[in-house]
Amino acid sequence: MEQTFIKINPADTVVVCLQAQKKGDVIAIDGKSINVNQDTPAGHKVLIVDTPQGTDIIKYGYPIGHAMKDLKAGDWVNEDNLKTNLSGTLEYTYNPVSEEQNIKDEQRTFKGYVRKNGEVGVRNEIWIVPTVGCVNGIAEKLATMLKEETGCEGIDSVYAWHHNYGCSQLSGDHENTRKVLRDLTLHPNAGGVLVLGLGCENNQPEDFEKMLGDYDKERIKFLVVQKVQGDELNVGMDILRQLYAIAKEDKREDVSVSKLRVGLKCGGSDGFSGITANPLVGEFSDWLVAQGGTSILTEVPEMFGAETILMNRCKTEELFNKTVTMVNDFKEYFLSHGEPVGENPSPGNKAGGISTLEDKALGCTQKCGRAPVSGVLEYGDRLETNGLNLLSAPGNDLVASTALASAGCQIVLFTTGRGTPFGTFVPTMKVSTNPTLAAQKPNWIDFSAGQLLEGKSMEELLPEFIDKIISVASGEQSRNEINGYREISIFKNGVTL
Repeated sequence: MEQTFIKINPADTVVVCLQAQKKGDVIAIDGKSINVNQDTPAGHKVLIVDTPQGTDIIKYGYPIGHAMKDLKAGDWVNEDNLKTNLSGTLEYTYNPVSEEQNIKDEQRTFKGYVRKNGEVGVRNEIWIVPTVGCVNGIAEKLATMLKEETGCEGIDSVYAWHHNYGCSQLSGDHENTRKVLRDLTLHPNAGGVLVLGLGCENNQPEDFEKMLGDYDKERIKFLVVQKVQGDELNVGMDILRQLYAIAKEDKREDVSVSKLRVGLKCGGSDGFSGITANPLVGEFSDWLVAQGGTSILTEVPEMFGAETILMNRCKTEELFNKTVTMVNDFKEYFLSHGEPVGENPSPGNKAGGISTLEDKALGCTQKCGRAPVSGVLEYGDRLETNGLNLLSAPGNDLVASTALASAGCQIVLFTTGRGTPFGTFVPTMKVSTNPTLAAQKPNWIDFSAGQLLEGKSMEELLPEFIDKIISVASGEQSRNEINGYREISIFKNGVTL
């Protein structure tokens, strides 16, 4: 008989409906028969024990909040009767745990572009990076002109990464902008970069250039348009032609998957996210780390309620302390704006079966598997350590995905149960949690983890998923690239002058 529900952890006091349940349907679990008390949508939770008001409700083996009133076995558990346990900052104790990972080094390779500094790109594109939003129009015009002139023959594409910042910002926001633009400029997916400045902005091109360190001056060029007498488009095109002539000679070559850096992100989640797509991505993350590669988990607010799991997987107490600071700093950010720490799930999340931030976090963090934490990054930092890293950034899809790519990820894996079309400045692969979404939006979805609901095992599906990611790393376009949906978004916290 087809399974209609799942109990994720033996300690759970709820099951998740794999199919919609009608009032009066029977759930047979743990030697009991429980009548469903309300019509309950697929992906949502049904209580399997009587639960008095104030008592924790358990999913994934951890509390996801407490009952707001007395509840009976068979009740539909949702945001109307379940309340978060989260509040303010906490003190934490380091209790390190490690899990044996018996994953074979498969010596896999992908076809990548090896850069002068040893970093590897999965794309070979020409990028125009404005130092300030005032020159966005010029940047877009130049990108269009180069595309029309060359047809992008010999390269993957040409993009101008427009944004609103680079001026009228103070302190932290100004540095965030400069760091992300620096990271863009140095990213290995670009075979050539024109940094386009205005001249009077806060983000002065001369100072910005110093942030790049010892960069490849053949492939990164600067143009400050206020200093150009006459038509800056002609000057810009001359520089872009030089960059194009170099980049079009680049060739893909076999590179170890240990050079892959993959970002882990979710959005538009549903009740299946923590059952299918996130665990699948977690298995991939563990596999990649075992090959010597790197994965990065971000969305700090979506760690709240599951943060101790990550903290205790830190390799050292120093990393543990950095993770504590990262989590508590984000909680202070919420509180400083008068916002509650536990308010996160969007209307789409709630409609999909996620009722509290803990519910979301315990599913969300499964994307990083079980590997130890090897590094903790601040917003805008570039990767320094292979293995699993944690990155400080918000949950917002565009901001977080941009932050992952800025840290050095060549690809972002984005799990979703509701669907989303967007992409950041690197290939942004959408992994659907359920087969319905994959069938309805094949123009958005790159891979369906919903096959796990249709009888395919994780052991069968993981090799297919690995092959798909390696194909994209080797040049196969992700759906967001095919659609031309690519953009950046920079985190902003303070005053705009």
